Amino acid sequence: MKIRKELWFGFSLMALIGAGALTMLLSADKITNGHIGLLMLSLVVVAIMLGFPTAFTLMGMGMVFTWIAYEENTQKTLDLMVQSAYKVMGNDVLISIPLFVFMGYLVERANLIEKLFHSLHLSLARLPGALAVATLVTCAIFATATGIVGAVVTLMGLLALPAMLKAGYDVRMSAGAITAGGCLGILIPPSVLLIVYGATAGVSVVKLYAGAFFPGLMLAGLYILYVVILAKLKPAMAPPLSAADRLVPIPAPLEKLGATPHKPMLPLVVNALKGPQNQDVPTGYLVRQLAIALAPAIVFAFVAITSYQSVTQVAPVEVQADSGLVEMGSGDAASTEGEEEGLGEPPAEDGLQAPPGSGADNGVSEPPGAAPAEPAAAVAEPPAAAPANAAAAPAGDAPAPTTKPAPTSFWVWLGVGGVLLAAYYALLSFNRFAIFKMLLSSLFPLLVLILAVLGSIVFGLATPTEAAAMGALGGFLLAAAYRQLTFNVVKESVFLTAKTSAMVCWLFVGSAIFSAAFALLGGQELVENWVLSMNLTQTEFLILSQVIIFILGWPLEWTEIIVIFMPIFIPLLDNFGVDPLFFGLLVALNLQTAFLSPPVAMSAFYLKGVAPKHVTLNQIFAGMLPFMGIQVLAIILLYQFPAIGMWLPEVLYK
Repeated sequence: MKIRKELWFGFSLMALIGAGALTMLLSADKITNGHIGLLMLSLVVVAIMLGFPTAFTLMGMGMVFTWIAYEENTQKTLDLMVQSAYKVMGNDVLISIPLFVFMGYLVERANLIEKLFHSLHLSLARLPGALAVATLVTCAIFATATGIVGAVVTLMGLLALPAMLKAGYDVRMSAGAITAGGCLGILIPPSVLLIVYGATAGVSVVKLYAGAFFPGLMLAGLYILYVVILAKLKPAMAPPLSAADRLVPIPAPLEKLGATPHKPMLPLVVNALKGPQNQDVPTGYLVRQLAIALAPAIVFAFVAITSYQSVTQVAPVEVQADSGLVEMGSGDAASTEGEEEGLGEPPAEDGLQAPPGSGADNGVSEPPGAAPAEPAAAVAEPPAAAPANAAAAPAGDAPAPTTKPAPTSFWVWLGVGGVLLAAYYALLSFNRFAIFKMLLSSLFPLLVLILAVLGSIVFGLATPTEAAAMGALGGFLLAAAYRQLTFNVVKESVFLTAKTSAMVCWLFVGSAIFSAAFALLGGQELVENWVLSMNLTQTEFLILSQVIIFILGWPLEWTEIIVIFMPIFIPLLDNFGVDPLFFGLLVALNLQTAFLSPPVAMSAFYLKGVAPKHVTLNQIFAGMLPFMGIQVLAIILLYQFPAIGMWLPEVLYK
């Protein structure tokens, strides 16, 4: 019965689209090619909702309507298809897609996520809704490593959903956290959506990655804030873990020293190193444990010293550049100090005005040419030499300072960091130390991979394609380090990568053909004239476009919205003074809803495929609705405060 209701909803939506297209055609005074283009757009949406493959639907419709636009010229139609396919295959930006996808599938199979989720859960155990918060944090971290929504939702559905249900969490809250957290992969870099948008809109993928970083963190933070507040107000929806569930087994060598879960770690290990009580425990083992415990202090000291050097260093000032350039250009007759005087009264000019032999005629008893004769002898020692030496002399006696005092903000942050570090070591028990080691083994490798990939892209050290290649190699090494690199793992990863990459490439080919047909029929011009005739302001245009994209997210996936509708919106941006980069960030936030809004809502179906039988689709949909509201709030915040997305690209790429 539930499926029947969903089918009725889908059929009603398709009927509404069809009725709208027919109404448009019947109400037009004269049916033009532009109206036929809008009819093609409506038919494509209906065909996709009926379940036809998106890429081939776009290609088929595009070919048929291109043939109509070319007035039944088959040769031109086939030429357009070949040229569109060649243009897509020659796009260098798309090379990074299979490499990022391959990295994601390898990381997924390296079994890191299960360890990461468990360690995050234990470390956040005292926070309200700890399991749901750990799920969201794990999804955000996994999103940066893979960007594949289906993989994240499916894996977290297998790991987190049974744990949350066993702990007594509300089904709707659990399902909403998993589905919403899984969608972060299409926003947080390295995102395939941003690559596809960049290739479609002609926007730098590097700038899109830099711009999407803080909006992605903002959205994840809003999710976590909602879960914590809800768990605090309604504890029955997210019961806290018991004290026994928060304990981690202590290794046997440390138990021999008398370690207990709540006993301070550092004093016992230090005393064991310098006392006779470590006779049953190898000294090397104790040194390794102490080194792991002191790792945060070592990192803090390294960052503090490096930061101090960077904020106190004074950039060198070049003082000899100007004098050297003037000497080369002036030869023997000019000086830097007397340059303006020489231009005003050049000696040669006096000589021309009163040459020798014409002095009697001019009534001048002493020719002016004779007066500069004495200064001419002084040209042997240019006046520029004296000021240069005079300026250099103080520099030799009192060298310019190479350092400056550190700003107050540096000492404030250093003090805050020192207090937090001291509190960490004061509270470091053996149980917390065991959790820290779990985090270090599961989170640190992923952080190194993420920072290497995203850092090299954002700071301009590598192109997205080069960074994707390094990420794929990093995923390969991670799988090998965790002994998960088998022939079957590589085979499955390669197969899934080829399947995903082929889908994206065929989508681009179909989109290119469809967009060309739409433009040939005049549909783009018709839409543009209609929008401009409304005399919208920039704000009204952005609201209208985002509402349309939000509604399109109900029946369509993000790939279809990007490749079909972005070529319609992008040409309109210049008319309203909208930056394509900022528009892309709004779209990326908005398209989170494409995975959460019924009836398509692919995240719900991914989760339903691995959820227990008693978890229904209606419960999953109900759990996703509050997170859809948070997504709308995030869009509003980004619009009201554009610096959330635009600050980092402006700082890095002025």
